[in-house]
Amino acid sequence: MSGRGPDTSARAAPRHPGSPSPATALRGPGLSSPTPRVGLLLPTFDPLRVTRPRDVVATARAAEALGFDGVWVGDHLCSPAPVLDAPTVLAAAAVVTERVTLGLSVMLMGLRSPAWTAKQLATIDALSGGRLLLGVGVGGEFPEEFVAAGVAIRQRGRRLDELLTLLPDLLQGRPVSHHGRALQLEVPALQPAMPAMPPLFVGGRSEVALRRAARFGDAWLPMWMTPDAIRERSERLAELAQEHGRPRPSLALLIGVHVDDELQRSRVEASAYLRGQYGMPLERVERWSALGEVERVTEHLAEHLTVGVSEFVLMPLAAESLTQVQRLAEVRERLLAAAPVVAVAAGPKAGGGT
Repeated sequence: MSGRGPDTSARAAPRHPGSPSPATALRGPGLSSPTPRVGLLLPTFDPLRVTRPRDVVATARAAEALGFDGVWVGDHLCSPAPVLDAPTVLAAAAVVTERVTLGLSVMLMGLRSPAWTAKQLATIDALSGGRLLLGVGVGGEFPEEFVAAGVAIRQRGRRLDELLTLLPDLLQGRPVSHHGRALQLEVPALQPAMPAMPPLFVGGRSEVALRRAARFGDAWLPMWMTPDAIRERSERLAELAQEHGRPRPSLALLIGVHVDDELQRSRVEASAYLRGQYGMPLERVERWSALGEVERVTEHLAEHLTVGVSEFVLMPLAAESLTQVQRLAEVRERLLAAAPVVAVAAGPKAGGGT
């Protein structure tokens, strides 16, 4: 599949001024959808030092051709693994795809210049015809990148919260004059402007992250969680959202995956990837990861449907991304086929509404 472009027989219609974008059309009470959306994290990190930068573009093309709903990128300035710049990669993906949404999972907005961030996001949305999904988080696992950016790591949460209150104005072409505890901004109206805010996915597992998702988010996007933990935390999320007079954000999940007919081979490659990316052993996160043959990975993901997860961001824990994309496409097909059955078995609570 390397280098094969998407089927151009059904190109996305041009976006007209005032019309909803493909991403904004996902909105509703918590971005809920009758069937789960399945997206793919592009190989912007290279923990095994084997990825060619152009593999990222080829993977985006392949993901669209194979039916995935979105492509996503992680965001770090520096990490144990070499990493490409997230907004730049999404811009590249925008011009080689027509249909898939383009997501940040998650953007470390507290690490970045607010005005330049808004300019980058609006540019990606313009290039893609309105396909941007914005995931945000605070980071902090790599303190050296905050030092490099000249940002106090202890300020990262406050910077993000202040910026989220200002982001609609920054993105939609309104001037901003703000003098807060963490941010001092004088920004003229930025053009081109977005017609509406992109759907906002809030990352993190802490109580603070839940409060942020309840206040600002269209979706909550955690990582490293069991279905039972997601169910428990989603109930708390619903309580917090109600305090703001909002519906509970929908449930998304970033999850590490590796598909191989031999479970041990899958574990070996996933282990090498995790050590290079995070400096952690597989044993620490294996219970939260989906490894092994197609059926086993599908069953693991389907367990999360029963607690209301409606969007998956699959992170291939593999050296060869294109091979995994093809295998994960089969997982996606089986998961979608299983979704109606799982929903019936789980009953009304599977939708997770408030």
